[in-house]
Amino acid sequence: MLTTTSDAVRPIGVDAAGITLSALVAEPERNPPRAVIVALHGAGMSADYFHGQAHPDLSLATLGATLGCTVLALDRPGYGASAAALPRGQTVREQAEVIRAGLRAFAAAYPVGAGFFLLGHSYGGKVALAVAAADAGLIGLDISGCGHEYADPGGIVGDPGARRSARRNWGALRCYPPGTFRSRAAVARDVPERELTDAIRWPAAFPATAAAVRVPVRFTFAEHESWWRHDEPTLARLRARFTGAPRVVVDRQPDSGHNISLGWSARAYHLRALGFLEECLAAGSARSSSVQS
Repeated sequence: MLTTTSDAVRPIGVDAAGITLSALVAEPERNPPRAVIVALHGAGMSADYFHGQAHPDLSLATLGATLGCTVLALDRPGYGASAAALPRGQTVREQAEVIRAGLRAFAAAYPVGAGFFLLGHSYGGKVALAVAAADAGLIGLDISGCGHEYADPGGIVGDPGARRSARRNWGALRCYPPGTFRSRAAVARDVPERELTDAIRWPAAFPATAAAVRVPVRFTFAEHESWWRHDEPTLARLRARFTGAPRVVVDRQPDSGHNISLGWSARAYHLRALGFLEECLAAGSARSSSVQS
């Protein structure tokens, strides 16, 4: 049953062990929420990525709250309110620790229902995986725009604003609503230095990170994704690294570019992600019933 949001989407601050993270939050009208979707943006973006303004169907924040979940879209460490304190940014592992502290603080101040479900895009997907590797208490993970083998390893250390990187970031321009690129300035941010240099280490860090994940995980690759290899042999290797996860799903999103949540397919992708959350919640309920019986 659909509900409405109580206060629409509003900015808040989250204290993460002394570091203030800016965020957008949308809560359902009926509390407690079924769960909290924690959305982590990619490199060079912001929390606004999950509340796109080029078309009403883009907003994960609005959709998630309408379907009974709280959506917490964080500006990752080095972005937004924490940029002044962390001008060079942080590595994946460092960001994961800050975000875990932020989630503890959020849970002390807001109802969280069944708990936290992480949805990460691109670099935010790396951070989400690192959070899950250190915290088995999450509901699950939904990752888009992030794999484990770069299509062009040398391409990630160049100028992220260069034309070649722009093509990788967006893919086919027809995948995005009119006005997307006029409003891009409201979403885009500079990439912190340490984040950019840390990105090259991800393929080496991925195996241990994936092996430590103990919750269900779903990956989505856009049809026009060009940052990552996503042929079938590569995806088979990706799945095989999750030796401790109870379930690993890999999906493809047609008619979409790397920035799925800003494209015409955003609503379809978000509904699939929310469907995966429902599956994770149902599996958790089934396990609890089995233990009790």
